[in-house]
Amino acid sequence: MSTEQSRSYLTVRDLVVHFPTSDGVVKATDGLSYEVSRGKTLGIVGESGSGKSVSSSAILGLHRGTNAQVSGEILLDGVDLLTISDEEMRRKRGKDVAMIFQDPLSAMHPYYSVGNQIAEAYRVHNNVSRRAARARAIEMLDRVGIPQPSRRVDDYPHQFSGGMRQRAMIAMSLINDPGLLIADEPTTALDVTVQAQILDLLQDLQREFNSAIIIITHDLGVVAEMADDVLVMYGGRAVEYGPTAEILVRPEMPYTWGLLSSVPDVTGDVDAKLIPIPGNPPSLLHPPSGCAFHPRCTHRDKVPGNLCFTEMPELLPVADGRNHTKRCHLANPDEVYAVEVLPAIAPDLAEEQR
Repeated sequence: MSTEQSRSYLTVRDLVVHFPTSDGVVKATDGLSYEVSRGKTLGIVGESGSGKSVSSSAILGLHRGTNAQVSGEILLDGVDLLTISDEEMRRKRGKDVAMIFQDPLSAMHPYYSVGNQIAEAYRVHNNVSRRAARARAIEMLDRVGIPQPSRRVDDYPHQFSGGMRQRAMIAMSLINDPGLLIADEPTTALDVTVQAQILDLLQDLQREFNSAIIIITHDLGVVAEMADDVLVMYGGRAVEYGPTAEILVRPEMPYTWGLLSSVPDVTGDVDAKLIPIPGNPPSLLHPPSGCAFHPRCTHRDKVPGNLCFTEMPELLPVADGRNHTKRCHLANPDEVYAVEVLPAIAPDLAEEQR
């Protein structure tokens, strides 16, 4: 592995994003840490309201100029994005770090052609003529697989299908060869065939540009397909973090078990029922005491001394020293998972492991 690939391109340390309101402080992200290297993909998963998009918006400096209270460190290629000026942040946004937004129709301006918007994103960071920027936009539209790019470059966002708009958004994000690409639910509202095409496209472009990618999603299938590492978020905090194979095969936090239990297995029993997580995500304005997941956790009574109700667990390495951390008081999660959880969600796999 090259030094460039092994060194973290992005390092987030103890990131806090709070929003003061008249009712109190909304703790959208509370002490989040992770890292990602160039050529690697980090998947951030969790239910809506868990803090996934808020934390990623902080990387792009999108909370500047708001009442958000942001602290911690966000090191992008060694530069702390929380300490640089607004002008320096504008120079980095779109060039060193870019974002693919969840809804490209609302993210793109309806009054300007797709090509005009992509070319403008290029001219902001490069001293080139309009003609050169237009040629670059056509080149990028072709690179992301849009047919007849020299003609479609003059079309407007509403003239593109959902999948084509997402491709155009990817072209705009990558036109300046950013080192970090953040994809926020990039396949939401797309049919499964187009989803697969978009994911394949992101992987192809990552190999070409050697970008670091953060993919924000609630779809564990997307994570299994793309991510090298997984960060599971709940209530504004990381509750499990490690290599994808570790998290999906040997999860150690009951919330992660719940996410896996609620995903259909197309290769499994067609009559098997999905097992939803009971209850609702916690309020970020008035979070529960102790472990934020304890009101919904069916394993809390296995922990002695009411720890789940009174004490927030730390994010600590799992017992056997694997490159895998969890935030949970449960003493024997491997045993509980193998005996109680796995037989319910993957009986064939549980039988193989006996």
